Amino acid sequence: MDKLNKRDKLIHIHHCRGAGWKTIKKLLVHDPELKHIYHMSIEDLCTYLQMLPHHAKVFFEDLHQLDMSTLLSEYEKDGIFIITIFDHEYPSHLKEIYDPPWVLYGMGQPSLLNHHNILSVVGTRKPSKLGLLSLEKILAPFVDRKWTIVSGLALGIDGYAHQLSLSSYTVAVLGSGLYCPYPRQHRALFNKIISDHAAISEYPPHTSPQKWRFPERNRIISGLSLGTLVVEAKERSGSLITADQALEQGRDVFALPGSILDDNALGTNKLIQQGAKLVLSSEDILNELKFY
Repeated sequence: MDKLNKRDKLIHIHHCRGAGWKTIKKLLVHDPELKHIYHMSIEDLCTYLQMLPHHAKVFFEDLHQLDMSTLLSEYEKDGIFIITIFDHEYPSHLKEIYDPPWVLYGMGQPSLLNHHNILSVVGTRKPSKLGLLSLEKILAPFVDRKWTIVSGLALGIDGYAHQLSLSSYTVAVLGSGLYCPYPRQHRALFNKIISDHAAISEYPPHTSPQKWRFPERNRIISGLSLGTLVVEAKERSGSLITADQALEQGRDVFALPGSILDDNALGTNKLIQQGAKLVLSSEDILNELKFY
């Protein structure tokens, strides 16, 4: 194990249960070159990384028992690429955020992650016909200008944003591993995306979808892009989590206004009330982002 380079060690650690983003950060602070990790006992993990005993135990087991060689061969066979935060291919926009993923797993075209002109689009899973038509109107000029559109592959606005962008470029950010794309209804769309575009995840490929992973991945959706467009969102919505993440990352947030009688517009109208840019046309976004 000691013969592995730092990059490969990070990928191995990233596959181990019991270690989340903060634990890996502590590890890199304690051991920046990852020279000592394979010599640490369970007690060392608890002491130096403040891991809970049961987390330290499963982490230790995976660290010494996982057959990474077989896993990595499987990934390569299936066309999965891996980018770590140590690699020069790591997305430049994403690297700027407070908590960038340590490792990204992807399928498709990794170069899309470093396109400069990237816009994220999020919204309700149950859009109105008017919402879909509005999204189509706003996105058409971006597609014509070959922007890359990032979204989360969810039903509704996300999926339609990907569909509209298939003639340009699109990136799907999953809340699960690449072997378990969610939702099932978008399996055909996922296959199109990985064929000609890109799908990525911060979770190892065999990771199943879990409810808490979707809000966590939202920071990647916003972090990859210059700005985030919110199209139809209820007052309490995952889309608003993405908008909050974008604001924390210092990125622009754009919102389509709607009727005060429409539940799907409560979230977007509140975003505008709180300072998000009101969008009536694509030019409202393009004019704001042309300075970047």
